[in-house]
Amino acid sequence: MSNTSNDADISLQLDWSAYKDAGMGDAYADIPKYGGNYAKAIAACINSRQCEAEGKQLMCPSYRVSGDERLSTGGRVRLLKAALSTSQAENPLLNPELAEAMELCVSCKGCKRECEANVDMPLIKAEYLAQKYQQQPRPLRSKLFAQWADLLDQYRWLGGLIRLYNHTPLLKPLAARVLKLNPQANLPEPSFERLSQRQPDIKLLPGKRVALFVDSFTRRFEPHIAEAAAELLERAGYQVEWLQPANETSTAKPLCCGRTLLAQGMILEAKASAGRLVTSICEYVERGYTIVGLEASCVLGLRDDAKALGLGDSVELAAQHTLLLEEFLARELKSGRLDLPFLETDQKTLVHGHCHQKAVGAMKSVRRIMKLLPKHDFEFIESSCCGMAGTFGLEAEHADLSSQMANQSLLPAISQQPGCTVVANGFSCRQQIRQHSQAEPIHLAELLARQLPPKVAVEAESTQTNSVPA
Repeated sequence: MSNTSNDADISLQLDWSAYKDAGMGDAYADIPKYGGNYAKAIAACINSRQCEAEGKQLMCPSYRVSGDERLSTGGRVRLLKAALSTSQAENPLLNPELAEAMELCVSCKGCKRECEANVDMPLIKAEYLAQKYQQQPRPLRSKLFAQWADLLDQYRWLGGLIRLYNHTPLLKPLAARVLKLNPQANLPEPSFERLSQRQPDIKLLPGKRVALFVDSFTRRFEPHIAEAAAELLERAGYQVEWLQPANETSTAKPLCCGRTLLAQGMILEAKASAGRLVTSICEYVERGYTIVGLEASCVLGLRDDAKALGLGDSVELAAQHTLLLEEFLARELKSGRLDLPFLETDQKTLVHGHCHQKAVGAMKSVRRIMKLLPKHDFEFIESSCCGMAGTFGLEAEHADLSSQMANQSLLPAISQQPGCTVVANGFSCRQQIRQHSQAEPIHLAELLARQLPPKVAVEAESTQTNSVPA
């Protein structure tokens, strides 16, 4: 996937052709000499310093807690421009100052939404890491974090090893030192519960068919969330199936968007993983299914980042028909097709939005759906990144910064209202909240499923209605 402009240029791994005309003819764009369209994507920044403004925006989490201008989107752009304006024979991408700035980007995607020029620093970082690890060895920790889903599927005994790590005070500091992990943080512990079997009902109309994309995080660690989502959708009258690999055997490895691979700069591996997912989604779409996902980072990865992987037009088709659960429910509600008999609740709920939910504007859908719960008192927590940011909070050198991000607004909001239900749709967000508070956060699907009347009562009422003489 080379995208070079001359023989001395760098060979890019992502497809940056969407930026081929960016900055052309603008004397102030300051497009770097090297990097081709990648350099143009970086030079899209107009230096307005919106990324350094105060307020309720997401970006940039590391800048917000440190005040270091190098850690803003604009600051990183300035460092990248300097590197790509230098002869590539000098390995400028390995500059320590640039390396630190890019390392502390938590890939929140806030810049893609809040920056006037929509600078996509997380995707820029993915390419940066791919280039960096072409020039120096990739650390073991990076390999493990990138491929954890495959490793847990192949070696189920790793789940026991993780539990041993979390609960052995003498072992944990030693193992943490070897892998450079944050010894204060527990690793997520896998669940080996299998998802329930679901049979398709071909009698249902295409508009009522939903294929649930159970991402690797949900499938491997919290499958009960997928079950709650399936029950919720079925009670609303939709046929629900688990999204399965297309044209593969029943023993094929589960589908994955490649998010963790891309985050570690393993572009070719991410492309292969995302390609399998896109192929499967397109097959379901052709059969009249809407694809519904549960994890914002995975859905956004498909709808946004996957377009830079060189997978062709099928990515657009898959992206157009894939929605987050809250987006799907809000769409069906607006169209008048959603009818769920929620029970009244007097509980108070705090809602923490995942950065990628905010990046795609999905929090509006969350608000619409939560208003369906009768007498429900809920409040959105105004916060930036929770600080876990994938594996960021698990890494020893980032532990303090991760904690600062969490304590900036998220954790104080939770501690000020103890006993409240906390909804957090992001897997990493839930991990961070559990790590730093007594709260037990749940996914929106769980909250909604809990407020449905028992099935027995619904079935009994239906029987009574049907038995009334005409």
